[in-house]
Amino acid sequence: MAKPNFQFAKRQRELEKKKKKEEKLQRKVEKNKPSDAEGEEQSSENADE
Repeated sequence: MAKPNFQFAKRQRELEKKKKKEEKLQRKVEKNKPSDAEGEEQSSENADE
């Protein structure tokens, strides 16, 4: 029987954690984004005048 490659398994767990953390951060940004987008639209409208 082959012995398990613990470094590979650890790396895979770390990558999963990193991916999950980035997705969570992205959801947080998306949640706050609608209110920020309104402010950007108003400032761009004023710049045209």
